[in-house]
Amino acid sequence: MAARHDRRDQIATVLDDAFAPLMKADPKAFRAKYRKMAADPHAFYRGSACLYYADVTTEEDPFADDRSGRIWIHGDLHVENFGTYLNSDGRLVFDINDFDEAYLGRFTWDLQRFAASLALVGWQKALPEEDVRRLIGRYVRSYLSQVDAYRRSEDDDDFALHLDNTSGPIHSALRSARLQRRADLLDATTRLEDGVRRFAEDGSVRRLARTEQDLVVSAFEGYLETIPDDKRFDRALFYELRDVVGKSGFGIGSAGLPAYNLLVEGYSQALDNDVVLSMKQANIPAVSRFVDSADVEAYFDNEGHRTVVSQRALQVHTDPLLGHTRIDGVGFVVSEVSPYEVDLDWSGLTEPDEIAEVVDLLGRATAKIHCASDEDSEQDLVDFQVEEAIARSLDRRRREFTTWLTDWGMAYGDRVREDHAHFVAAFREGQVGVSAT
Repeated sequence: MAARHDRRDQIATVLDDAFAPLMKADPKAFRAKYRKMAADPHAFYRGSACLYYADVTTEEDPFADDRSGRIWIHGDLHVENFGTYLNSDGRLVFDINDFDEAYLGRFTWDLQRFAASLALVGWQKALPEEDVRRLIGRYVRSYLSQVDAYRRSEDDDDFALHLDNTSGPIHSALRSARLQRRADLLDATTRLEDGVRRFAEDGSVRRLARTEQDLVVSAFEGYLETIPDDKRFDRALFYELRDVVGKSGFGIGSAGLPAYNLLVEGYSQALDNDVVLSMKQANIPAVSRFVDSADVEAYFDNEGHRTVVSQRALQVHTDPLLGHTRIDGVGFVVSEVSPYEVDLDWSGLTEPDEIAEVVDLLGRATAKIHCASDEDSEQDLVDFQVEEAIARSLDRRRREFTTWLTDWGMAYGDRVREDHAHFVAAFREGQVGVSAT
């Protein structure tokens, strides 16, 4: 009984350390976040990366060495952080998304987080344990196979998941993205006023007072300076600002973070070419709370800068509108609210064979972000070939590594289900920083 209460206290303490300022700033948003996390164990897992790193950073890692233990990692790799996007080359790509938690760390941490996520989803779908173990093993082997492909290649930019080399649910997501239209997104979020688009007002947006609007407009001007020259549109008209609103209603990880939507002119003066941008405050990445990060932090101006540098390292052809700015000294990330983003839908995936086809591709996508974010990218925090570092760490131990990661993912999935029950009880009793009522 004492151990049970110790773990509940640890969960409450870790969540409070990570989120106390945001909970104080917007307790209503955090109440909503925690209710979403209470829904099921995987929702809790998605919202508690800080607890994951509190656990995993205290464990010995028998596979990561000095190099493979300090690469760019996604930081919050779970089964629902995958989807489509339109890259800077105009191509629809299926890839990992949501880089808010990206940082430097062990390559194993991304794989462990995904393995436990897959174990949780397998449990929620009532798959037999052996089937779940096989799925984790397939993910790991696919990851390692793609790492080897990068070792054989001269170009870290030569692989992507797209319409021509995918099948099953991932191909379906790409086809759905291809059918999306910018005009439909604009019609859903804006209205015409004197022949010009302005944001429609609903429960998720708010009009800004003059002082706040001036701050956002100034931040927008600063953001324009952070767009790389090779991704900057050569028409000044493109970036003309049309409207600004405060925005709420983002996902589990964004509760309490100030955000804005901005409407810009876009590719031409035609009304269906306007572009919606999101300007969202960047948060402190969970892993940085539990590792010695002084040298890494010195590399970045603020968390917005860190998020953008991380995403550009991990995702070769990023959104051409990706950039960063500051409001009152606090870092914000700016990116397009794209009509071409379609998340992978797990609700219809029920059979192990269907899921196996998906995890094969997700393993390759994971290897892609790791191996692209090295000395071939624009940053210089990781100045060696990641694929060689990983291969060296696992030399003649790949089978052992696959077994270790599978065992770890299954065991941690069990732990998360117990933690979810602790969290729900603590939330109901007002022990996690915000009241349940």
